[in-house]
Amino acid sequence: MKGVIFDGEQTRVVDDLEVRDPGPGEVLVGIRAAGLCHSDLSVVDGTIPFPVPVVLGHEGAGVVEAVGAGVQHVAPGDHVALSTLANCGACAECDRGRPTMCRKAIGMPGKPFRRGNTELFNFASNSAFAERTVVKAVQAVKIPEDIPMTSAALIGCGVLTGVGAVLNRAKVDFGDSVVVIGAGGIGLNVLQGARIAGASVIVAVDANPAKEAVARRFGATHFVAASAVADGVKAVKEVLPAGADHAFECVGSTRLIRQAVDLLDRHGQAVLLGVPPTGAEASFLVSSMYLDKSILGCRYGSSRPQRDIARYARMYREGRLLLDELVSRTYPVEDFAKAADDAHHGRVARGVLTFAQGA
Repeated sequence: MKGVIFDGEQTRVVDDLEVRDPGPGEVLVGIRAAGLCHSDLSVVDGTIPFPVPVVLGHEGAGVVEAVGAGVQHVAPGDHVALSTLANCGACAECDRGRPTMCRKAIGMPGKPFRRGNTELFNFASNSAFAERTVVKAVQAVKIPEDIPMTSAALIGCGVLTGVGAVLNRAKVDFGDSVVVIGAGGIGLNVLQGARIAGASVIVAVDANPAKEAVARRFGATHFVAASAVADGVKAVKEVLPAGADHAFECVGSTRLIRQAVDLLDRHGQAVLLGVPPTGAEASFLVSSMYLDKSILGCRYGSSRPQRDIARYARMYREGRLLLDELVSRTYPVEDFAKAADDAHHGRVARGVLTFAQGA
């Protein structure tokens, strides 16, 4: 079968991958569509250290082909969106409703794939850039069959992370003010999360002025095109002189993390969603934090995927959540290099790889 692999030196599309059968508590999914997220590119450029060789991809949707013993919530033929959260479901954090904090869901990649005599790791417990993949049952969430696979694929990472950061982590309230730094795939979902939450002022900040139209479509009430941090702070302060209730950094730049903190009003929250290089350090004025300001990390939108994916699918069907509009372009998996280049240069909000089984 086809898939996209990274061997530590180069990324290739191969056609001789094999994946094992599902074991107890696992699901075999035939992937129909998979979003290309910057996290996949971050594995390739070393920003996210990961063992190799690895089958990439972590934002996908498809059809269940087989289930292992004990799996009852999905069956062959069901349409599913996949999460990356392979939480155990039994630890104290899972029991508290905080599966993103499950220690068994972090840093324990498996090797369900084989290519010749070589075993390959799965990325983010998912590996959606393959025609078939095996995931833990908790990662497969049943969705209505009328949701296009190319749109459903994006729920499992970009939507869970961006919308979840607003609703679950920051808990943006009706009438709050929000600044979103970076109007890429994650930033657009933060924007629509803020819109859904009822924020009164939503300012999108991006160095690319061409992103204004799409940012406004997803919920921005104002748009600031600024390539310099100082210019961005000044322009946002013209809209929100006292600062924002919430500022979301969606790029992964330590300079922009500082900008997010500097843009806060009293009792404001800076939420960090972008992923800087490992070991990166950010600075801020300590004295500025004594007005009840907070800096919040956020893993995967503080999501509960079995609950949240179903909720976002319902919002999409009700017309409240935009998914189709996130898909800038689709590519057959064979065109991965083109999709990666477009994502790297910011030409797309989300590019989606499709597989021969159909979208």
